Amino acid sequence: MSPRPYRIDVPQDVLADLHRRLDNTRFPEPLPGGPWAHGADLSYVRELCTYWRHQYDWRRHEAELNRSPQFMCEVDGVDIHFWHVRGKGPSPLPLLLTHGWPGSIYDFHHLIGPLTDPAAHGGDAADAFDVVIPSLPGHGFSGKPREPGWNASRVAAAFDRLMTEHLGYPRYGAQGGDWGAIVSTTLGVAHAEHLVGIHLNMALAGPPPGEEQSELAQAYGQKAAVLLATELSHTQVQSTKPMSLAIGQSDSPAGLAAWIVEKFRTWSDCGGELERVLSKDWLLTNLMFYWATNSAASAANLYYETFGVRRVEQSSPVRVPTAVAVFPKEIPLPPRRWLEARYNLRRYTEMARGGHFASVDAPDLFLEDVRAFFRELR
Repeated sequence: MSPRPYRIDVPQDVLADLHRRLDNTRFPEPLPGGPWAHGADLSYVRELCTYWRHQYDWRRHEAELNRSPQFMCEVDGVDIHFWHVRGKGPSPLPLLLTHGWPGSIYDFHHLIGPLTDPAAHGGDAADAFDVVIPSLPGHGFSGKPREPGWNASRVAAAFDRLMTEHLGYPRYGAQGGDWGAIVSTTLGVAHAEHLVGIHLNMALAGPPPGEEQSELAQAYGQKAAVLLATELSHTQVQSTKPMSLAIGQSDSPAGLAAWIVEKFRTWSDCGGELERVLSKDWLLTNLMFYWATNSAASAANLYYETFGVRRVEQSSPVRVPTAVAVFPKEIPLPPRRWLEARYNLRRYTEMARGGHFASVDAPDLFLEDVRAFFRELR
C-alpha cells in the first residue's frame, strides 16, 4: 500500500482516563537509602506525575509534532508511522533515523530542521538530508504486530522496504543507537546493496577470531557481566517475561514513568540531575508515545522476539561504510579493534560529552558527526 498522510490525534477520552489514573495513583512508601538508590526515585516520580496531571499540555505538543509531514504505510502487514521531510539543498541524501527503547521518534524531532535545511541552521546546504523517521513496529503510533516473529531482522527488512519500495529511494543512509543501532547494523548486513553507509552511536561486536580467550576479552566479559546484572536487568525481564511487567505499566502511568524515566537519568550525561538535559515536558512527551498508544507490552516484545525465542545474530560482518560515535556516558562499547574487525569502520569519534540518548543530550555533537560522515559518501 502507498503511504497515506497521517496526523496524531489522541482521543480526549484517553487524556481524561490518564488524568483519572494520575489522580488515583497509589504510591509505595519510600525505602531506606538515598534517592535513586533502589531505581526510580519516589519523590521525583511523584513530582513528575503531579506536573503531568496539572501542568503538562499534550495538545500543545501534539500540534508541534503534527507540523512535520507524517504518514502511515502498511509494510509486511503492519502499519508503520513515520515522519518524512524532504531536504532543502542541491542533492539531499535520504537518511533513515531509527530510535530505541525507551525513546521514540521524538528523540529526533528537534533535529529535523538542521538535517533537512542546514543552511537555515548555520550549516551548508550541501549537507541536506531527506529524513525518514519511523516508529518501530509496536512502538508509538505504529501498528502492533499480531503474529510472532517480529524481531530486529524483520524490522530491518520492513524499514528497507519502506525506503526502497514505498518511498522510492534506491540507496540511503541509516543512523541509530540502541534498537536503532541493531536495526541499522542489520540493514548493513542483509540489505547492503541499498545502503550508502550507517552511522551508529552504539555498536555491538565480539572478539575477533583468535582473541576469544585473550585478557582483553576476559576483562570485557567481566565488565559486561556486571553491566548486565546492574544496569541491563530490563533486557533480561523484557526478553523473557515482558507481559508480567507490561500489565502494570499499561494500567499505571506512574508505573510506566518510573520504569522509563529512571533509564533516562541513568544513561544520559546529566550528572545525576536529569532536568539539566531533559525537561519534564520532553520526558512526558516521550512517555505519551507509550501511554497514549498503550504500547508498553508491544514495545517490550521486541526484546522477547530478538533476544529470547528467536535470537538474532549479533556478529555478522558489516561491509558498508560505518561510523561509530562514542559518547562517554554510553553503555561501554566493545574495544575499537573489535569494531574494526566486524564493521567497515570509516569513522570513529570519541565525544567530549553525551550519553546513550546522544541525539537529545548532545545534539550539536551528534548532528555534526552525522553530517561529517555522510558528507564523504554523497
